[in-house]
Amino acid sequence: MAIAQGDTVHWNTSQGRTTGRAVEKRVSEFTFEGHKFNASKDEPYWIVESSKTGAKAAHKESSLDAV
Repeated sequence: MAIAQGDTVHWNTSQGRTTGRAVEKRVSEFTFEGHKFNASKDEPYWIVESSKTGAKAAHKESSLDAV
C-alpha cells in the first residue's frame, strides 16, 4: 500500500512500535536534524510525526506500515 501525506503510519523504535502521521515525502538527498539521508525515487524517505510526543523523524518508506 502506498503511503500518502497525512496518512497514519506505524514504525519501530528502540522503545517499541510507534504511531504517527506521514508529514513530507523526500526523494532526493537531504539533511534532517543534522543527519544526512540518501533518499531517492526508488527508496524514498518520509518525515513522520509521532502521535504521542509530536517529535519528528525521518524514516525509509519501506520501514513504515500504513494503517
